[in-house]
Amino acid sequence: MTKITPFLWFEQNAGEAMEFYKSVFKDGKIGEVHKFGDEVPGPKGEVMTGTFTICGQEFMVLNGGPNGDQSKFTEAISFFVTVDTQEEIDYYWEALTADGGKPGPCGWLKDKYGVSWQIVPARMTELFSDPDPARTQRAVQAMLQMGKLDIAELERAANG
Repeated sequence: MTKITPFLWFEQNAGEAMEFYKSVFKDGKIGEVHKFGDEVPGPKGEVMTGTFTICGQEFMVLNGGPNGDQSKFTEAISFFVTVDTQEEIDYYWEALTADGGKPGPCGWLKDKYGVSWQIVPARMTELFSDPDPARTQRAVQAMLQMGKLDIAELERAANG
């Protein structure tokens, strides 16, 4: 069976990050965890590698230590979270920007570990594929002015 698992290199705090994501996503769970010990050099008892699952997607983490720019997260890779309601947008936005995360433009944010996320309502995708190009353009222009996305405001903009 072929499978793709996103692999996240943390300089440190991989175990803490897994617990954080498990707490933010209601279905989150921790899978296998391998710790540094006598046979594996590193901070004894700390997570070396591990897996966690959120929204049915498995992720793998590594406490790999500093590796220059190669161990820094950038917006070049982000996780796109599709939601149905404004309450979900608000929940994920607040949870993922808590304790040092940073809001960004157009539904993007960085969590406290520097991982980029996009919190996007399914309705936005529908508005962007509206058969009326003027509605789509107004919705896009509204989105470009937002940080956290607002479904009601996107609807108002699309409706002119």
